[in-house]
Amino acid sequence: MNTIKASLKIVFISIIIITSGVIAHGQPAGDSITLTTIISKVMQNHPSVKSAAENINAADAGIGLAKSAYLPTIDGTASYARLGPVQELTFPGFGTFQLFPADNYNASVNAYESIYDFGRTSKNIAMAKEVKNLNQETLEQVKQKLAYAATLNYYAIVYLQKAILINLDQQKTLNEHLQFVQKKQESGTAIQYEILSTQVKISNVESIGIDLHTALTNQLSDLNSLMGQDAQTAFAVKQTLDATLPAMPADSMLTFAFSHRDEMKLAQQKTTMAALKYKMVKLQNNPTLNLQLSGGAKNGYIPDLNLPKANFVASIGLKVPIFDGLRSKYTKLQAKSTIAITDYDTELAKRTIANELAQNQENIKASLRKIAHYTLQMNQSEEAYRLAQANYKAGSITNMDILDAATTISESSLLLFKARIEYITNIYKLKMAMGERLY
Repeated sequence: MNTIKASLKIVFISIIIITSGVIAHGQPAGDSITLTTIISKVMQNHPSVKSAAENINAADAGIGLAKSAYLPTIDGTASYARLGPVQELTFPGFGTFQLFPADNYNASVNAYESIYDFGRTSKNIAMAKEVKNLNQETLEQVKQKLAYAATLNYYAIVYLQKAILINLDQQKTLNEHLQFVQKKQESGTAIQYEILSTQVKISNVESIGIDLHTALTNQLSDLNSLMGQDAQTAFAVKQTLDATLPAMPADSMLTFAFSHRDEMKLAQQKTTMAALKYKMVKLQNNPTLNLQLSGGAKNGYIPDLNLPKANFVASIGLKVPIFDGLRSKYTKLQAKSTIAITDYDTELAKRTIANELAQNQENIKASLRKIAHYTLQMNQSEEAYRLAQANYKAGSITNMDILDAATTISESSLLLFKARIEYITNIYKLKMAMGERLY
């Protein structure tokens, strides 16, 4: 038993030393990271944010690509051909004439321009712009979710830091009581059972401390991953419990959420794109009017077949689709189904948001009730502990009674702090449900 207890103490002390050393290495002594700093680092370094931002750049390129249909396509061509046999005609008194040269050269610059496509290009540009808007909304959603994850992680670390301090304070109290009991044993007023029961309590509290430090290390690892830092980087976070509850009635919150939640914006964006795609499908069978210009030089002109001469070609063409194998018909049906699906998605998003708001409002009320309850419990446990100390010294209660009183005050302190943390995180959950920006 003594060997196991000694081993636990060594492990616990080692964890405290290692954690303290890493924190000192990661941050200057006495310094700590605020929630604002954490979220800022996440926004700057997380790959999901960079990927979503790059999608916007790709969408800009897509807009430019759609607009390029208004510009002409220009290319240059050059060719050489050796023909044979060369046909000749002979006229008496005039000589022999070649119908074409044996060596044929041709070089030209060609331009192709769509004169009018009956709105097809304008719809393609509009669709490309909507794709960019969708990507922008996606970026905002990615940032919001990452900020929310970082916030929850931050307050988990705040709770664990406080829990470790309470745990250490509990150990200090129990060790002081152990010394007191040992002195009483020396004077013959305490028995070995009292010492052993105190040592068991200390061992249990030390074991909880080990679990708390492990949980803190894991939370720091998760937060380091979000911020793009080495997983082993340790630091302290600055405790802030000053989140402000949104001051608006429930029905106003719902209206606010419908206009600010990223899910609603994305659903509306998809609905707009689906309607635009349907319009584009209807334009597929519209005619197109094209212009082609070509100018250059080639040989083969009479009277000197080998002398290159300037030449040009100008043409205008109209293309009218007649039958496309029913592709347009079924594409329209697909587009209509897509519009219906996006409408259903929007309705589902509204129901989900309304449910989240209702649940978060109830969670906040429950958190306030818990804070009031644990505040009363904390006051009662402190008073009970003071009475227990006096009664124990007077000999009217046992060693276990004083230990239980000490444990109760530590547990009440931790439960009260946990309730406050839950209240703060529930406020952030409510803000998240409303669509209020967390970054």
